[in-house]
Amino acid sequence: MQDLRIIYMGTPEFAVPSLQILVENGFNVVAVITAPDRPKGRGQKVATTPVKDYAVSQNIPVLQPTNLKSPEFLEELKSYNANLQIVVAFRMLPVAVWDMPEIGTFNLHGSLLPQYRGAAPINWAIINGEKETGVTTFFLKHEIDTGNIIFQEKETIEEDDTVGDVYGRLMEKGAHLVLKTVRAIQAGDYPQEPQDTNQEIKHAPKIFKETCEIDWTKSSEEVYNFIRGLSPYPAAWTHLNGKKFKIFGAKKLDFTSVGEKPGDYETDNKSYLHIQTGGNAIAITQLQMEGKKRMDIKSFLLGNTL
Repeated sequence: MQDLRIIYMGTPEFAVPSLQILVENGFNVVAVITAPDRPKGRGQKVATTPVKDYAVSQNIPVLQPTNLKSPEFLEELKSYNANLQIVVAFRMLPVAVWDMPEIGTFNLHGSLLPQYRGAAPINWAIINGEKETGVTTFFLKHEIDTGNIIFQEKETIEEDDTVGDVYGRLMEKGAHLVLKTVRAIQAGDYPQEPQDTNQEIKHAPKIFKETCEIDWTKSSEEVYNFIRGLSPYPAAWTHLNGKKFKIFGAKKLDFTSVGEKPGDYETDNKSYLHIQTGGNAIAITQLQMEGKKRMDIKSFLLGNTL
């Protein structure tokens, strides 16, 4: 059994359960690296990251470098004498960082690699209408998300799942996979399978708010998947009556026409809002008008007329 000294790198809520499960199972996490504190929200109060909050609660040293290549940071990192690094929802690492520990650095990725390499794997799997995704642990190397696979675990995507639903399930499933991976590394018995690239590989580039506008000329299936693949964040959006609306929920309808062209809509201003796509219409179930809070369609129509 190998004596592990682990450095853990992560920032958002998604990365907390993986750190927590290691701590609770007695592994020696000698330091945590996370993003710097930043002003957040309307009041611009300085906010700490969820990973930092958990690390501080466990008295684990926290490093928050602004520059991962700075000699000062690299020197400090080296001083912890870690032989394994784990990355969950962090940023791209320079070679000097991921190549430092003797065993290497492994990453938890929210897809079944080599599919959906990139920054937004869960979103794109749902946008593309996939029925299955999963989590992968793999060793880092130069090209992003291309290293040898250690373990994978599959997860079904249900017809009405949003990215929020799948994110929550993969966050927990990923934590157990990280624990399984660390235990295998500690025992010195773990696979390292090269990724199978003899297949068409779908990518998962970063999503920007300006590219989240709904294209109503697409089929109802594509529009429906687009909405749930961006819900609750960053949220698909459209314009109605000259105002911007975020759309968080929708249902497919089995009739075609509520107008002459895609984007036309029909409402009784009480209980429903149907919008025409390039195929059948869809019903909007949850939305948020700019400057207002998120509401279900009936609550919205109670106080607003379209």
